[in-house]
Amino acid sequence: MAEVNLLKFVTDNILLVGVAFVSGAMLVWPAVRRGASGASVSTLQATLLINQQNALVLDVREAADYEKGHMLNARNIALGELESRAAEIEKHKAKPVIVVCDDGNRSGRAATALRKQGFEQVFTLSGGIGAWRQAGLPLEK
Repeated sequence: MAEVNLLKFVTDNILLVGVAFVSGAMLVWPAVRRGASGASVSTLQATLLINQQNALVLDVREAADYEKGHMLNARNIALGELESRAAEIEKHKAKPVIVVCDDGNRSGRAATALRKQGFEQVFTLSGGIGAWRQAGLPLEK
């Protein structure tokens, strides 16, 4: 009997059920994306990793964006070149690597690629360079 009532409710209110499903999926999606790209760090956590553990900062933006301003001592390897140039950062596999982009989207893909290549401690900077800039932290050109 309860099955019939549930089925009747769903068919009578298909629009409401659809809206509820879509809104639930939208709430869960950021957590799913974050899980796939691994751990992210705030600007404060990134600063601590850089200062206390000599973390490598890897900027995966295009060279033109990197030249406009980047974190101090950041290495620039654009996301599209990461696989072919990974040997350049091979010696950093055992230490923390903070991957940075404009807003955190590209860095997630780069972090996943680095983990597949054996990098042990890969983090993305939450909010990217925009968050770094907003926190008033130094950039170099």
